Amino acid sequence: MAKTKKIPTFNEVLAALGSERFDVSPATEGANRAAGAYRVSKGHCAAEIAPTTEAGTPVRVMTQSGWLLGGEIARLLDRGYQKFLKTSKLEIPATADQLREIHQFNEELKYAAGVEVLYNQAMGTTSDTYVYDRVKGRA
Repeated sequence: MAKTKKIPTFNEVLAALGSERFDVSPATEGANRAAGAYRVSKGHCAAEIAPTTEAGTPVRVMTQSGWLLGGEIARLLDRGYQKFLKTSKLEIPATADQLREIHQFNEELKYAAGVEVLYNQAMGTTSDTYVYDRVKGRA
């Protein structure tokens, strides 16, 4: 007979993140403004999470994990030849070290939060946006 896995509550997830050396603080104004949203950070990376009512999942990831630039979580942009870190005010080329740290942060966050990990996400760092010159502007 298979054992059922206990689903932690959102408060238990926050406690687990704190014990794994994540900095947990209430989300700032730039968040998606969900009730009870928190910014989780470690090193140079951060993400925003909130409680969910979905069965079997205590946490909803509000913003994809990203690099902190000027207090903002930078989105990962793929232009085919290079990945970039983009905020509302700044866009810089991403280095291999930054991509490794984002990937490591994402793995640790999802493991500690009990979030389902998809195969393509586990293989490497996925981008939020893909923009290739040859397809840009097509309908």
